[in-house]
Amino acid sequence: MEQSDQLRVLIVDDEAPARQNLTRLLRAIGGATVVGEAADGRTAVRMIQAGGIDLVLLDIQMPELDGLSVVREVGVTRVPPVVFVTAYDQYAIAAFDVHATGYLLKPVSRAKLAEQLARVRSQRAVPRETNERLFRLLEALEPARVTRLAVRRDGRTTFVRTIDIDWIEAANISARIHAGGKVHEIRETLTELERTLPANEFVRVHRSAIVRLESIREIQPWFRGGHLLILADGSRVTTGRTYHHVAQRLLSHH
Repeated sequence: MEQSDQLRVLIVDDEAPARQNLTRLLRAIGGATVVGEAADGRTAVRMIQAGGIDLVLLDIQMPELDGLSVVREVGVTRVPPVVFVTAYDQYAIAAFDVHATGYLLKPVSRAKLAEQLARVRSQRAVPRETNERLFRLLEALEPARVTRLAVRRDGRTTFVRTIDIDWIEAANISARIHAGGKVHEIRETLTELERTLPANEFVRVHRSAIVRLESIREIQPWFRGGHLLILADGSRVTTGRTYHHVAQRLLSHH
């Protein structure tokens, strides 16, 4: 096969063995060249935006920025063809099937990967149709965004409005919600809350903290390239080293 016919592939997965397996399979199949690897969603976004990629093999379940969020951030009309690599349950798999969107189940087999490469080649001439399928898939898998959280205690359930929340901190398998000078504990993890809170109102700044953007009153430099966020209620929250991009975004827009 001529070099110009080679699919230029970006592999995105937070697990090194998974990336190595895909690289090995692509070499065995032929007709594709791995032009880059990304171990996290943020790096994947930068590499995709740089261009020169014909296909993204994209893991869905990644920390910080998952595969679906990568597509949303780049933009459905601007992202190259995507084949999702997933260990999702049957509900999600049904969504992939309904919207005719490419996916591979882990552990990935050579035969299934070859099928997806052939599918991508056949659809390269109809990008608009492919984009529409991808957009419908994202809509189908988009979690419902909440406007208030239920707090259960002593047999009673009270509700905290998301607009009243200043920040949320991790507490083992639970989370503590700081709102209006009060602290409420909820039996959900930060990762679960991050998926349901309005993405345009809340941002995760540390593996143990989510803050509401409107609550940030001041940003100061901190140790080792980090930042200190001073919130409206007087709380001080530091950004994690792996969330450096979040602080830069805050400094650019707030």
